[in-house]
Amino acid sequence: MIFDFRLRVFKSVADKLSFTKAAHELFISQPAVTKHINELEKQVGRPLFNRHGNSISLTGEGELLLSYAKKILLLYQELDDELNSLQKNLSGHLRIGASTTIAQYILPRILAGFKKSYPEVQLTLINGNTERIEQLLLSNDIDMGMIEGYSTLPQLHYEHFVEDEIVLVTSTGNPKITQQEINLETLRHLPLVIREDGSGTLDIIEHALEEHQIRRRDWNIEVQLGSTESIKQYLVHSNAFAFLSIHTVVDELASNKLRVIELENKVISRTLQFISLHGQHARLAGLFRQHCIRRYNKD
Repeated sequence: MIFDFRLRVFKSVADKLSFTKAAHELFISQPAVTKHINELEKQVGRPLFNRHGNSISLTGEGELLLSYAKKILLLYQELDDELNSLQKNLSGHLRIGASTTIAQYILPRILAGFKKSYPEVQLTLINGNTERIEQLLLSNDIDMGMIEGYSTLPQLHYEHFVEDEIVLVTSTGNPKITQQEINLETLRHLPLVIREDGSGTLDIIEHALEEHQIRRRDWNIEVQLGSTESIKQYLVHSNAFAFLSIHTVVDELASNKLRVIELENKVISRTLQFISLHGQHARLAGLFRQHCIRRYNKD
């Protein structure tokens, strides 16, 4: 891959705020890292880092250089992708960020298929809530994102992937509700387990219930947990309820650990989306996007 190694050294130090950690990441010595940074500072004519004993922080010039370094390194990646495509030897590094539901329950089989088709492509998957994935994309720390939720940041391009349904689930033996369907008024009184703020799933639920004048302050929240897996385990060992993607509870429904409670005259659905920066057309990201669509529809 074509790139300015000195710029990569700077980005590593800036990301980790550590010369030692950057040296480990880049497999070079700490004196070599120091030398590269000193040479960059001579070129800029100003310090890029404030030294505070054993710690460092970015100066104003360092912050500015970091913002441009991310863009420049991204352009190098796109150039490398294009050169590989001309040579019909597809390789490179694709950094994907995906919100929790997609990363844990939809992408693994798709990634496996893509790797079989393009074994020379290096794949990195970062998992986080929708808000974090958007921020990683805006800072050029990932090449593409896949999210759930209602986000519409003007800096980002959103593209439909697939529809998903959010269902109300509880443990099979929960005595609080024995019927298969409840009305929305009953929902107000049920103890709910919800995801952390910034979660795309939580965002969808809030919007859907607000349409029926059930606002978050009206919910009977029992606990707030940071992952779908922890919520499922909590449900199995309690009499609480939670809204989860149907994709995430397939195994638990099949093994009769959890059951779905239907909402009278109400279906909560959402669109899972690809996100990218406006004007960004990296070949690898586009190829992976098409692979996702083909593989999901096939399976």
